[in-house]
Amino acid sequence: MANLPVAVIDYGMGNIWSVISAVKYLGRDVELVSDPEIIVGSDIMILPGVGSFGRAMQVLRERGIDQAIHSAVIDNGAKILGICLGMQLLGSSSTEGGDTQGLDLIANSVERFSPAELGGAKIPHVGFNAINFSEEAGLFQDLPNSSDFYFTHSYRMLIENFKGRYAICSYGIDFLAAFELDNICGTQFHPEKSQTNGLILLKNFLEI
Repeated sequence: MANLPVAVIDYGMGNIWSVISAVKYLGRDVELVSDPEIIVGSDIMILPGVGSFGRAMQVLRERGIDQAIHSAVIDNGAKILGICLGMQLLGSSSTEGGDTQGLDLIANSVERFSPAELGGAKIPHVGFNAINFSEEAGLFQDLPNSSDFYFTHSYRMLIENFKGRYAICSYGIDFLAAFELDNICGTQFHPEKSQTNGLILLKNFLEI
């Protein structure tokens, strides 16, 4: 399975071509996939995402992609990287548009930034911001603390009780900016838009 192309999951709500270009730049074969049978057989997957959590989960369920991702990751041990909304979808639930269950690959939930906790900072959080790592290893190898990455989001994943390597970003409050838990990884920021730091992180994901 090690020679299979990187599978970028297409469900109509992702920054697909920038992700594909970044993976190709790193010298890896990449395939755009939407067929659940192909997803189940993949060994490295990227789940991009831009837009509404509720709508994204609706599409994933209607197309059988949610179960395919679960089978690939939990049953077959495939690696997955969720990007932006894709990271949020890996969580247990989101309050966006009412409580919506996520893919539940990790236990953390997603909530909207509130004006009160941001102290006047604007929603959405847009632009480059520094992140700090629990450990400079694995997904975060060769990335020093205070490395900058590009964000654009109004919802964030809560930090509480996370059991793995993680990165924190501060925007009024601290939130979970990225994580690695065994074969499940996520970035709230867009590595494909984060210049050299983003390419380092994507390379790390492909090699861990």
